[in-house]
Amino acid sequence: MPAQQKRIIFCLAGVFSFACALGTAAAIGTQLWIRGTILCQTGALLVNATGQELEKFIGEIQYGLFYGKRVRQCGLGGRPFQFSFFPDLLKIIPASIHVSVILFCTVLIVFALLGTGFFMYNAFGSPYETLHGPVGLYLWTFIACSCSCLILILFSSEVKIHHLSEKIANFKEGSFTFKTHSEQFADSFWIILGCSLVHFMNALLIRFAGFEFPFSKSKDSATTTGAVDLMY
Repeated sequence: MPAQQKRIIFCLAGVFSFACALGTAAAIGTQLWIRGTILCQTGALLVNATGQELEKFIGEIQYGLFYGKRVRQCGLGGRPFQFSFFPDLLKIIPASIHVSVILFCTVLIVFALLGTGFFMYNAFGSPYETLHGPVGLYLWTFIACSCSCLILILFSSEVKIHHLSEKIANFKEGSFTFKTHSEQFADSFWIILGCSLVHFMNALLIRFAGFEFPFSKSKDSATTTGAVDLMY
């Protein structure tokens, strides 16, 4: 492939990687990871609410990795409540999973920025053949893509398996019991999913630029190895 086309491909990949770093940094600070509704089960059972009456007992909840808010509805109007994960909720949530999600988000930002620098270096410089060159590009891209996937898996398990929304809804509630009525992943979660797809696409762009995947042997090297074996 001509050098000019390789330069364009590496510049595009660098821009994509930088956009992922910015998107992840923005996603960490928002409370747009989960949106949902919570049902005041105690109040609904007391009055045997059904149909439209049940709507008076359905509140809202949304949160991110550090803070969020909920609106509890128990038949007497909505009462908003702001909460933070650190240190308020650490005792009732799977703290190890939650901290791991934040840690992998940080690692994702670091390696996305690192990948951006090396993409630009390969586009305008004369890189070495080791970590400065194609091998390094594959490595940083693979780590960033793996971190994105781990973030999605860990956060999904925290929400769906460990019932994170329900635990938050019942935080500091004495006589009332809340159940998750509905929940869906919000914008920040889909940003991380988009980052994983972008990093996978960057790996394909590296291959499209003419660089073999690491640990893959070309036909020429295989032929040469076979000829050397025959000599001995």
